[in-house]
Amino acid sequence: MARAPFEIAGVQVPPGTRRLVEVPVARLYTHTPLHIPVEVVHGRRDGPVLMVCGAIHGDEINGVEIVRRVLTNSALRYLRGTLLAVPIVNVFGFVQRTRYLPDRRDLNRCFPGSESGSLGGRIAYLLRTQIMEKVTHLIDLHTGAIHRFNLPQIRAELTNPETIRMAEAFGAPIILNASLREGSLRAYADSQDIPVITFEGGEALRFDEVVIASGTKGVIRVMRALDMIPAKKGPRAPKKRSETAANSQWVRADMDGIMRPVAKLGHKVRKGQKLAMIADPFGETEVAVIAPCSGIVICVNNLPLVNEGEAIYHIARFDELSEAEKVMDYFLSEVETEVSEAVVPVHPWDELQK
Repeated sequence: MARAPFEIAGVQVPPGTRRLVEVPVARLYTHTPLHIPVEVVHGRRDGPVLMVCGAIHGDEINGVEIVRRVLTNSALRYLRGTLLAVPIVNVFGFVQRTRYLPDRRDLNRCFPGSESGSLGGRIAYLLRTQIMEKVTHLIDLHTGAIHRFNLPQIRAELTNPETIRMAEAFGAPIILNASLREGSLRAYADSQDIPVITFEGGEALRFDEVVIASGTKGVIRVMRALDMIPAKKGPRAPKKRSETAANSQWVRADMDGIMRPVAKLGHKVRKGQKLAMIADPFGETEVAVIAPCSGIVICVNNLPLVNEGEAIYHIARFDELSEAEKVMDYFLSEVETEVSEAVVPVHPWDELQK
């Protein structure tokens, strides 16, 4: 018996085909229409309905390229189930190169939304009623904020076994057991019993080849784990690509000034170790930023100009730091390959191996 067409926003996509569906979202004050583009790849055989989305924050552009690369993967010819690829959720922010909506709201705090609410609430309502109704699994792609570079990592609430399976299959070096934030897409999906993971990597408004490659491979690995595409032939992957952090801690500046970083992204640090130096422009006052705990550096602030209280390092803590080191060593060996093969400069990975 042939599989039924997949219907989204009033459009039917026959099995064994793919189609770009433009979901109307709003009009600019110039009366120019805006749409959320959704590429629907509808397999001939039954399987999960996986939604992969990027740019819910409009300046987080790595996810847009990850979605594009996933859509070019030849394995999609053998797809089981359905892939909903939404590269740009926050079309307003993406056009304006900003994280937020025109009313300064964070779209990722507007779920489940309202048909008659704020702009963010209306877009959230549209996304869940027109696009997400049939979704069974979700991967939400993010980056760090502007000037903050995130090590590739998965964030998920590790209570649902299927969520854990997705997080481990993705293969990012670090998994953070992150609680749900009210109003987020992840919290809404969880409330609907949709297993959901968030991938974080890189920084806002910057492409990073290693992060993009890592994210693309991760999405494909999850699709294999869900039996949506055939298993990869060739050498077996290592049994463990990821290590789950017990918790994490932000390190903040104790004074205003100019920061000189010491600790590198992805490196192990020990409690009491010097992470950076902060000085005034004249060198009269200088203080060391000290690690409050041992762990792996998973985010660094790339802007040397810092204010008191500003977050400058994020450290993931582990019950078994030695196991986390092994995972990072494997990931960094892959990074070295990615850097050597990249056709564009990749910051800060060129310094990571030193």
